[in-house]
Amino acid sequence: MDNAQLFALASAAVLPGWLALATAPLWRTGAVRTARIVAAVLAGLYVSLLAAGLAGEAPPQGASFTSLEGVRLLMTSEAALLAGWVHYLAFDLWVGSWEAEDARLPHVLLLPCLALTFLAGPTGLLLYLLLRMLRRA
Repeated sequence: MDNAQLFALASAAVLPGWLALATAPLWRTGAVRTARIVAAVLAGLYVSLLAAGLAGEAPPQGASFTSLEGVRLLMTSEAALLAGWVHYLAFDLWVGSWEAEDARLPHVLLLPCLALTFLAGPTGLLLYLLLRMLRRA
């Protein structure tokens, strides 16, 4: 399977996890479990992409995690970019599953947090944490 097909597969595979979380009030434990299984499968795909990348050609000269330019160079490879995308998908879904499991908010307030976590990861997490803090106060 080529990188474009893996991208499409991973992008579609994450949707059942997010849909499960959106319906969490109906079956919270099952929704969280479903989302975490999907996140674990994506994590496995990430590990395999990372292993394939490490076994492949060397990163470009100057590529590193120590500078913005170094990270940009790391992402010049289509395979590295795909691995980065799968990384985002897995972690954002895992964070969304934690929000749903931890939710001490009415579900109507959790939904925007989940949507933002899906679309802009840390933004949704921040909204969730702020709402959670406000509810406790």
